[in-house]
Amino acid sequence: MGWRSKFVLLLIVYGTGFATAIYCLSPAPDSAPGQLDGKGGILAKLRSEEFTQSVNSGMHKAIAFGKEAATKAAEMIREKIDEAQAKSKG
Repeated sequence: MGWRSKFVLLLIVYGTGFATAIYCLSPAPDSAPGQLDGKGGILAKLRSEEFTQSVNSGMHKAIAFGKEAATKAAEMIREKIDEAQAKSKG
C-alpha cells in the first residue's frame, strides 16, 4: 500500500472519528411532554459530575499511553535507522 493510500485511509479514519465526536457531544433533543424517554436514567448519569470526572481521567490515561507509545516507537525507529546507516557504511 503506497503512501497516498495510507494518507487517504488516515483522512477517512480521522474524519470518522471527528464526526463521531461531534455526534456524541451534540445535545440530545428534548422529548415532547408526556413522551417517555427510552433512555431512562442514562441522561442524568451522562450529565453527572462523576461521569465527567471518569471521562476526564480516562482521556488523561489515553494521552499518557499515547505519549509513551510514541516515545517507544521513536526510539525503535532511531535504532533501526542507526543500524541501517552502520550497515551501509561498513
